[in-house]
Amino acid sequence: MVEIPDGLVEVQVGFNGDAGREFIAALPARAERFLEEWELLRTGPAMHGVTALVLPVEQADGSPAVLKLVSVDEESAGEPVALRAWDGRGSVRLLRHDAGTGTLLLERLDEGRGLAELARRDARAAVAVVGELLARLGAVPAPAGLRGLGDMAAGMLAQVPQALGRLVDEHDRRLLKDCAAAVAEVAGEPGDRLLHWDLHYDNVLAGAREPWLAIDPKPLAGDPGFDLMPAIINNFRAGDVRWRFDLLTEAAGLDRERARAWTLGRVLQNCLWDVEDGEERLDDDQLTVAEVLLKG
Repeated sequence: MVEIPDGLVEVQVGFNGDAGREFIAALPARAERFLEEWELLRTGPAMHGVTALVLPVEQADGSPAVLKLVSVDEESAGEPVALRAWDGRGSVRLLRHDAGTGTLLLERLDEGRGLAELARRDARAAVAVVGELLARLGAVPAPAGLRGLGDMAAGMLAQVPQALGRLVDEHDRRLLKDCAAAVAEVAGEPGDRLLHWDLHYDNVLAGAREPWLAIDPKPLAGDPGFDLMPAIINNFRAGDVRWRFDLLTEAAGLDRERARAWTLGRVLQNCLWDVEDGEERLDDDQLTVAEVLLKG
């Protein structure tokens, strides 16, 4: 019987309530099913994030892999589509996928060597790795059927008036308006590249065939400038915002002004989520990013 880590139970119940409990309750049987059907042998303790249980396994031919049992939502639904499109070029390779449950069999990377370790020693080198990966991932056209940045941007702009009414600080309101204005300028050209959306340090692992590979995409079709924010806000330091943004845009080969506007779009998205959760003041880190980028 597969034991479910307490941490996964806590985040699933905390975020998803009854749906999270149902996901957790079904996991042991689901894991046993795919271990048997795909002829997999468990080789290590279970791992987890927020939305998935991950089991290290060995395939019938002796090659290592990981079995990823996902709670599929709007953000993660496109993961197999994106991984097929990238086909291992800058990302973990998809080996098998069950459409009915969203279960994935993935190439085994080195979970003990993540980019976060490099970031603690050399932040610039880590940011450069993210930029180079974004350049590769964003070079691929987005397959049909993925959620799109155009619809996302339109939805954000529609939420701004209500959000402004809930904020109690004039400085916060002004920055939210400025972020929305930047997004409005580029919203008519949202782009058609395949974006990872969540490429922070913990979603980059060392691999055997390449030094660094991306995992856990939350893919969408859009402008690559919308993908920079996770590496700007990761291990946040206010003094790093400018050089991180400049290094990322250079490494990914992006138009700086468009990337600036779409990064302000990520600030807008994060702030709107906070307001939706009941916050009346905006997060200081988000405000700092906005202030730096709004200066040009």
